[in-house]
Amino acid sequence: MLNIETIRKDFPILHQTVNGKPLIYLDNAATSQKPLAVINAIDDYYKRYNSNIHRGAHHLAQIATEEYENARTNVAKHINANSEREINFVRGTTEAINLVASTYGRKNLKAGDEIIISEMEHHSNIVPWQMLCEEKGATLRTIPINEAGEIIYEEYLKLLSEKTKIVSIAYISNALGTEHPVKQLIADAHKVGAVVFIDGAQALPHKLVDVQDLDCDFLGFSGHKVFAGTGIGILYGKEAILEAMPPYMGGGEMIKQVSFKCTTYNNLPYKFEAGTPHIEGGISLGAALTYMQSVGVENIAAYEHELLIYATEKMQQIEGLRIVGTSKHKSSVVSFLVGDIHPYDMGVLLNEQGIAIRTGHHCCQPLMDRFNIEGTCRASFAFYNTKEEIDVLVKAVTKAAMILN
Repeated sequence: MLNIETIRKDFPILHQTVNGKPLIYLDNAATSQKPLAVINAIDDYYKRYNSNIHRGAHHLAQIATEEYENARTNVAKHINANSEREINFVRGTTEAINLVASTYGRKNLKAGDEIIISEMEHHSNIVPWQMLCEEKGATLRTIPINEAGEIIYEEYLKLLSEKTKIVSIAYISNALGTEHPVKQLIADAHKVGAVVFIDGAQALPHKLVDVQDLDCDFLGFSGHKVFAGTGIGILYGKEAILEAMPPYMGGGEMIKQVSFKCTTYNNLPYKFEAGTPHIEGGISLGAALTYMQSVGVENIAAYEHELLIYATEKMQQIEGLRIVGTSKHKSSVVSFLVGDIHPYDMGVLLNEQGIAIRTGHHCCQPLMDRFNIEGTCRASFAFYNTKEEIDVLVKAVTKAAMILN
């Protein structure tokens, strides 16, 4: 069982007032707050061993390289990859998707091939595939969803065919919190010979993800969602697939030897890591995962599920409130509308009460079109949130609704 009071002490940003009210941070699906362990790791890097990595023989370079590569090892263990060679540092989930589309996709797709995504994907899991399809003459197919915000699995099976080359889907929807049956989705895609990219941006902060158990071909996630710094993320890929892919960018670090006649590319994972990397970001990611492991990811998942159930029950009691996304299999997100109140107006009034939520389309415009709405108010929870904060949210939404109606 988590000691929430102790955990909250690890997050200094939570202990402040906004507009004279205690900050209640419920925008965790956009980005998480950072524990002292992460803040101190970044501070320590710049104070004690700031240096470029891999190519230096001096003391600082050796320490920086060791810490950066230790973070890679930690990531590999955390998601149960076969080896560190399958772990590629990128800027975030968006870059991970673009890397796969630009390398694997360009090499392997041809006119007439098909890519499958769902109706509730983030724009970063739509646009790169659209660009690839336009370039290659391929077709983008979408899995429809039902009123609860769940993919209609029978329709997915109908879409799968020998033309299907890539399936790319979020493990958990950032807009609705819906958790997809990704293990079965992957297995069925593999039956027709397709590779599968899993967008893990919203999954990694809330649950254990085992890439070998899932048998996904690719997985991407962002450091800033898992309590690390911004501008860092991970692309996991099966080693054999990564080996066969061409590089994404050219430059330093991704080479073995360069001449004006030809270039020999580096081994994995460095083949996809051109230039000076986001060193402190990688170190912060290692520190963040270590912190999550110390708390216990299973403990985090159990507690956040409690928060989700509690928030759902309490918010459903607000007159005129409608929850968008009512799947029985959800992560800690409650997207809602109250009557005809515009989400932005609700967000402004909640901010006056010190409550931070997200409003708008959440980079999921096609999903909002599916529900014939402009956007939602989204409250998203982390393991440092409390039921007492949810009670304040409910009172604030009720008060705002009375003012705005």
